[in-house]
Amino acid sequence: MRVGLTGGVAAGKSTVSTLLAELGAVVIDADVLAREVVAPGTSGLGEVVEAFGERVLTVSGELDRPALGALVFGDEAKRRTLEAIVHPRVRARAAELEAAAPPGAVVVHDIPLLVETGQADAFDAVIVVDVPVETQLDRLVRLRGLTPDEARARIAAQATREQRRAAATYVIDNTGTLEDLRHQVTEVFELLSGSGADS
Repeated sequence: MRVGLTGGVAAGKSTVSTLLAELGAVVIDADVLAREVVAPGTSGLGEVVEAFGERVLTVSGELDRPALGALVFGDEAKRRTLEAIVHPRVRARAAELEAAAPPGAVVVHDIPLLVETGQADAFDAVIVVDVPVETQLDRLVRLRGLTPDEARARIAAQATREQRRAAATYVIDNTGTLEDLRHQVTEVFELLSGSGADS
């Protein structure tokens, strides 16, 4: 069972990912893989430096994510250049990890830009973690220290809430308590791993 998991920035997708893993899903996190494929010494990092220059490196030779983020957010062409380097490598690594999953496992691909990169149709089911834009803004400013303008730019760089919901097989509302969230995630996981998976 191949499942795509996505949600807007600060929607709580990582929490849902953790809960699914606790329930027994094999979670493949695209963000973790995106770090792996541009680690020091990789061809991915070499290509990023080629495209954006040495200014995207830290003193120790690692990718300076905030510096790169500042360059590509709000610049469509630069963002596409970066995505063309990172995304194919992430997909190849995800395919390797999926191939290693035990038979019958629910394999969840945690992909922030699943809708933006047109991958929804590649999965048996898509879970979208959903909150109103106001909630995203509040969390980005309050919990991540972004300015309101930075927060709005991050949200604008992603698919709209409506686009994500249109791609969803299951929508998980993350505006309630952690217990509410756990209950919804458990319900969806049971559908995916049990009789609901065949329907």
